[in-house]
Amino acid sequence: MGRRGARAAVELDGFVVVDKPAGMTSHDVVARCRRLLAQPRAGHAGTLDPDATGVLVVGLGRATRLMRYATGLAKSYTGELVLGTSTSTLDSSGDVVGRFDMAGAGTAEVRAAAATLTGPILQVPPMVSAVRVGGRRLHEIARSGEVVERAPRAVEVTRFDVEPTERPEVFAITVDCSSGTYVRALAADVGEALGGGAHLRRLRRTAVGPFTVEGAVALDTAGRSDVHPPIGLVAHLAVVELDPALDEQVAHGRVLDRRDLGVSGVGPWAVVDRAGALLAVYRAWREDKAKPEVVLAEAPSAHRPAGE
Repeated sequence: MGRRGARAAVELDGFVVVDKPAGMTSHDVVARCRRLLAQPRAGHAGTLDPDATGVLVVGLGRATRLMRYATGLAKSYTGELVLGTSTSTLDSSGDVVGRFDMAGAGTAEVRAAAATLTGPILQVPPMVSAVRVGGRRLHEIARSGEVVERAPRAVEVTRFDVEPTERPEVFAITVDCSSGTYVRALAADVGEALGGGAHLRRLRRTAVGPFTVEGAVALDTAGRSDVHPPIGLVAHLAVVELDPALDEQVAHGRVLDRRDLGVSGVGPWAVVDRAGALLAVYRAWREDKAKPEVVLAEAPSAHRPAGE
């Protein structure tokens, strides 16, 4: 058996939806999945902070090439907004940098502030985020004690619900938002809008697109039976069933006529076989062509014994 054949015999191509525990980085979770499932390749879609819990989508094998499509999915969160205290990280993991008397801010006031942060908004990424400025990640710059100017980014918050708790300064929040939205920045902005400060704690991601925490598996119990086929990562794209006569061309990553592929527009399109298995993702190219962005199908020669 050739080297590629040996790899295919042990490598899983798919993804697992993990309920990330607190106290681990997203990279730690990926590394644990790689060991638990004996996989040489793994990657995640959408970083969660170490203190946060909830849905983390982990791709395995060739499905790691599809993470870009899952990363852009909308996300949902729950957490707690704490009025009166601001921190260096905008959440409970940071040092306290400000204390404010905000006894006059009740549920109505917090809800009104949250309403101003609902819809399409411009959000400044936190200094402790992974956004790159000048080739360096902001959290790396922050560790050196520097603060740099960050350009605001367009995001959308479709839901920002606020509920009181037993403690007058703590509010339970539920947020639905576009990819790239920082919930801790929303919490801090609420505090600032009310003339003081606030931070976020107990952040939990409850959904990434169609993947919910109810369908997630505890990290240490993840097994092969929990691995989903790759098509699930791109099911939100337009799905095109491939003419079997084009199988080999797609497996070799050939550029195709859009007419032959049976598509129109710009894509991207999830190209599947008659059994519904994902073969590739194509996008419009030039005037009437379609070009592969990701190819999962293996060319027939990849299955031949070495020496043939």
